[in-house]
Amino acid sequence: MVIARLIDGDGIDRGMHNFLVQTRSLQDHSLMPGVTCGDIGPKIGYNNMDNGFAKFDHVVIPRRNMAMRFATVDENGKYTKKTVSDAASKISYITMMQVRALIVMNSSQILRMGTTMAIRYSAVRRQGFKSNHDDGNGGGKQTTLEENQILDYKQQQYRLFPLLAASYCFFFTAKKVSANLKAIEGRLMKLTTEGGKEGKGGITISKTEVGDIHATTSALKSFCTTIASDGIEDCRKACGGHGFLQSSGFPEMITSYLQNPTVEGDNQMLPMQVVKILLKLVKDAKVGNTKDWEHTDAKYLLEPVVQQLLSSNPKSNDNEKKNHKTCRAQSKTDMTNVHILRAAYQHRAARLLVNVAQQIEQDVKEGGKSFDDAWNGALIQMGRVSRAHSLYLLFDNFVSGIQQEQKQNVTNILGPNEANVLMDLALLFGLYWMEKDMGDFLEDGYMNAQQVTWIRSCIMDMLDKIRPNAVALVDANDFSDFKLKSALGRYDGNVYPAIVEASKKDPLNATEPGPGYGQHLKRLIVDGVGVYSGTMSRL
Repeated sequence: MVIARLIDGDGIDRGMHNFLVQTRSLQDHSLMPGVTCGDIGPKIGYNNMDNGFAKFDHVVIPRRNMAMRFATVDENGKYTKKTVSDAASKISYITMMQVRALIVMNSSQILRMGTTMAIRYSAVRRQGFKSNHDDGNGGGKQTTLEENQILDYKQQQYRLFPLLAASYCFFFTAKKVSANLKAIEGRLMKLTTEGGKEGKGGITISKTEVGDIHATTSALKSFCTTIASDGIEDCRKACGGHGFLQSSGFPEMITSYLQNPTVEGDNQMLPMQVVKILLKLVKDAKVGNTKDWEHTDAKYLLEPVVQQLLSSNPKSNDNEKKNHKTCRAQSKTDMTNVHILRAAYQHRAARLLVNVAQQIEQDVKEGGKSFDDAWNGALIQMGRVSRAHSLYLLFDNFVSGIQQEQKQNVTNILGPNEANVLMDLALLFGLYWMEKDMGDFLEDGYMNAQQVTWIRSCIMDMLDKIRPNAVALVDANDFSDFKLKSALGRYDGNVYPAIVEASKKDPLNATEPGPGYGQHLKRLIVDGVGVYSGTMSRL
């Protein structure tokens, strides 16, 4: 598939269109006339994918090789484009957004695989003896030779359990985003069928809706792949020296996955697309034109954005300026209330978004900068906005996804006990990332020092609650040993025999003594080459 400019029979440039181009002969596999292509060369990983280069010089293709669902070219070169709404014309991005949704789901899978391997290994690996204890029969302190599972150490739990929570969170979010995209695609197909007309039969697709789902997929792709790529490396580190072995499964997994933060939109560039769309929400909120946003993922921003604009407007009355919201948590228990956590993420995202809008406006109007310079000056803050938007969506979709499964589940796979365990993961996810970005919640006074203390204490409590279910949560993924390809993540827990068996496949262990003995070491050890002769140094 080649994406290229289409110039019609009248010489008019019609923009980018899709064309199927044959690159090689079906008879002898030689390159077609005018085509030059090849593999781009070895990569750090993912080398089963043949990324390549191509050049086309006056290549001729049949007219039917043009993708003509939305636009056609007849035998005389006349260009015709189907009449669709402005929003529907943008829906050509649907495939790109679907790919990004798949990438989010893939980030869930890779994290689930990484945490499965690391948590299983941590349950098998033992280090450090348990403390002496009183036997309760008057015998005093009793010495025990039982060692601790490293999964019982809090720092190991803090490294792995938030990643476990993220792996489940990404799954529920990807499922929700994919369903939304499928619904939009279905409506588009109805609009583009013969006689289909926007508004007819209640079918509408607004430009705002399309832009919003683009912002959602861009933000989530950027955040989820960053967390997944860093997360599987953290899983490797959590396995100590054995994680560095090829047989651990981590080296291949990591190098194969590392392309994801770059492909389908670089993770450092995507936040600009996210904020560009969300700034339209701020603009619409200023004039009260928010109807189109009421059925989008970003609808949660409407109320807090309006409040932020009012409180920062010098023309607002005193009551509006004083109506500064703060976190409603009055106790440690309140910090495990999903509504309070959701409200905190909502406030943070809205505040950072309005700050970017005001920063750009101020730099242009008061700072004398061009719009491009003002935009460039706000890029770092845009990354924070995109991250905040992603985390709200992820936490909200995680919680609502669990609740939705409970309501719709007719097979009783997700009963009350399972839902409670998943909700523990959701709470850990929300608390953990709040602690990681605590500065965002403190800098405007939304939270106070006492609430920060509660958050950290709640995280420790959630680690204790998740610990008894940790192995079951990774086993629930049902990855086969063949899929994991890991000596450390074996379902049967026979880690050390598996490591030894893997080591036997090393060519260095194929012969005894090892290679190089006869040619080199024997001369030094047996033949006397290395015997000290008493010769003194000339230095």
